[in-house]
This record gives sequence, C-alpha cells and structure tokens, in this order.
Amino acid sequence: MDRIHVNGREELLAAATVADLLAARGIGTGTAAVAVALNGAVIRRGQWADTPLRPGDELEIVRPFQGG
Repeated sequence: MDRIHVNGREELLAAATVADLLAARGIGTGTAAVAVALNGAVIRRGQWADTPLRPGDELEIVRPFQGG
C-alpha cells in the first residue's frame, strides 16, 4: 500500500490532493492560521486543491497554539 508522512508520522495515502487530506482532518480552505508544506515547500492555500499527493510525500501541517 502507498504511504506518506504527515507531521512526521507514516500513514496510508488515502487522499488525492492536499485539500482532500486537510478536509478529512476538518481543515478547509477557510480555516484560519494554517500553513502547509509538501516535501519542504510551502503550498499556498489557493493551490491545495491542485496539489496532488504521491507515495513517499512528506506533508507538514502547522497550526499555531497557545500555552506555556
């Protein structure tokens, strides 16, 4: 089975695009303060739907949080 890494964790590749993967996690294009990098390159929000995911890809999803 094809796999990718999301935030350092290996998982099955179950989404066709970055937008599909984010939507499955409850993150839509209107969700504020989310940054996404694919294989080390930042993907602009407007490109999420057009950016395919491939086996072996490394995706980082960054959301700010508060705490101390």
